Amino acid sequence: MVNEMPEDAGFDRTLSVLKEGYEFIMNRSESLNSDVFETRIMGERAICLTGSEAAELFYDDTRFRRRDAAPSRVEKTLFGEGGVQGLDGERHVNRKAMLMALMDNEAMDEIEMLVLHYWQQYFEEAGSLETVELYEAAKVVFLQVAAKWTGVPLEESETEERAGQVSDLFESPAALGLQHWKGRRARSEANDWIEGFVEEVRAGTLDVDNGKALYTFSWHRDVKGELLDKKVVAVEILNLLRPMTAVSVWVAMIGLAMHEFPEERDKLEGAGEERLEWFIQEVRRYYPFFPFAAARTDVDFEWRGYHFEEGTLTLLDLYGTNRHKKNWVHPETFMPERFEGWQQTPFNFIPQGGGDYDFGHRCAGEFVTIVMMRATLDFLVNSLEYDVPEQDFSFEFNDIPAVPNDKVKINNYRFK
Repeated sequence: MVNEMPEDAGFDRTLSVLKEGYEFIMNRSESLNSDVFETRIMGERAICLTGSEAAELFYDDTRFRRRDAAPSRVEKTLFGEGGVQGLDGERHVNRKAMLMALMDNEAMDEIEMLVLHYWQQYFEEAGSLETVELYEAAKVVFLQVAAKWTGVPLEESETEERAGQVSDLFESPAALGLQHWKGRRARSEANDWIEGFVEEVRAGTLDVDNGKALYTFSWHRDVKGELLDKKVVAVEILNLLRPMTAVSVWVAMIGLAMHEFPEERDKLEGAGEERLEWFIQEVRRYYPFFPFAAARTDVDFEWRGYHFEEGTLTLLDLYGTNRHKKNWVHPETFMPERFEGWQQTPFNFIPQGGGDYDFGHRCAGEFVTIVMMRATLDFLVNSLEYDVPEQDFSFEFNDIPAVPNDKVKINNYRFK
């Protein structure tokens, strides 16, 4: 027996998505009292899902595909064309293995060391009376970290310009007008930048450590045994540089959390790695980062008595799943201790998407994100003292990515 799927009535909800942003699916899930409903977005029927059970369905690769799910405006800015996010089957497994091979313990130790080094360098070079916006500072620091770790040459004189270019890739996909076209131009320029290095590596004119991503990706072979096109290599290198730079969004939210919850911040002084990680995991759960993940149904099937037709656009609510009342106790409360002894599944905590790391679509860089955030938090709490001037800490839920309006300003900083 097939049930009628709850429906978000109305001709088209594209403007509502733009207006409500991160809260679009969550608002309708609550009003319809359902973790699944159908609506219309950009003129086509779409199914929206939220919660861990729906996430488990969404990451079932026998039922969903990714290759034609992302809007072209997102591919032309955020993901790039030909990257791992849009692949399925053997091609996805091959490419994901290339990325996951980088994520060992030695790499995490190196990234942690680089984060601490470049934050120290940043504040040593900045004047102590200068007001620093943590969000903008983190873009510069994290691009330096990412370039050093991947083997991408980065001149000091070009760092701020490149950081702005890379951040345009994740600040523009949901934007309209000039901001979107700025992102498309940044994608083209960034691709050209990295493609030049790929050509040099293959020609033997650029000396890169053979353990670095720039080298291994340049010589990686696909399922047919052929070298990846240089354009695809550039996209995958940027699939490391871009999300590592985008962790700057969460640095802003770390600053916001320490301001909004000073009692939790006080617990971090002299704290060990475990408590620092509880705090950053709660930041990742509590504050918005990615709003949705997109896929298309690959076959006709039924779930919970609802019919899913092949080819239907399907959106999984990442922000809402991390606040779902069936999965979280007091989800509206900022409570880092909730992660003490907590058991994560591939579907109940999905700030960067869910599923399996090795063969599924879960973000390969999630380990990197955690290390970068934890090291940054450790530095801000235990290595630096600073003042927080009056400013606007509010942010808009229809601004993607959401960042406090004044980007979390600090001044009068000094080393402990």
